[in-house]
Amino acid sequence: MSPLYQAPLIRRLGFQAYEPIWRDMQRFTDQRDAGTRDEIWFVEHPQIFTLGMNGRREHLIAPGDIPVLQVDRGGQVTYHGPGQLVVYPLIDIRRLRLGVRQLVMALEKAVINLAAEFGINANCRRDAPGVYVNGAKLASVGLRIRRGASYHGMALNVSVDLEPFGRIDVCGYRGLSVTRLADLCSLADVAEAAEALTPHLLWQLKFAPHQSAISTDSHAVSSV
Repeated sequence: MSPLYQAPLIRRLGFQAYEPIWRDMQRFTDQRDAGTRDEIWFVEHPQIFTLGMNGRREHLIAPGDIPVLQVDRGGQVTYHGPGQLVVYPLIDIRRLRLGVRQLVMALEKAVINLAAEFGINANCRRDAPGVYVNGAKLASVGLRIRRGASYHGMALNVSVDLEPFGRIDVCGYRGLSVTRLADLCSLADVAEAAEALTPHLLWQLKFAPHQSAISTDSHAVSSV
């Protein structure tokens, strides 16, 4: 990493509706230039199912009253809801000299190292991006790369209600089970999980943690 490169601004956005955040990520990506500082957004969403660009609706088994939205990330169907930490890395991957697979692995490894900190043996799978504990999915990854920069990102199950995952084929895999940190260790608060994940995330992306600024302004996104 170049010594002139600026580490990311970390935005802790709290509880926010999904679609406005998605549109803000698109605007940020479309408006950024070679000098734009990277950002990492931590957010928690109300209940929603999202389908990737090529997502097949047959994987929506019984969505019921939970809204469904097709979005411009990779992957199939996933669920977001209260108690889940969603991480959006808005990263210039060309500047960081990262390939897409390297970015996915950095996100996965950050969660694996966080889990290890709490005595959990987690792993990733090359054939199905994400983080798993005893075969159950703890975190999902789905990205979009546009103009050499990433958006969308990763969802980490902290204390989220697992029932809605039973209404879908998780990430397109029939019968895939899901787990959460609250059932595996003492970490059950989304804000605490974000704080604990941050140094692992910065390390895996090769940023120096002390260089990163943190914003807790939930209204800051619309002005980027």
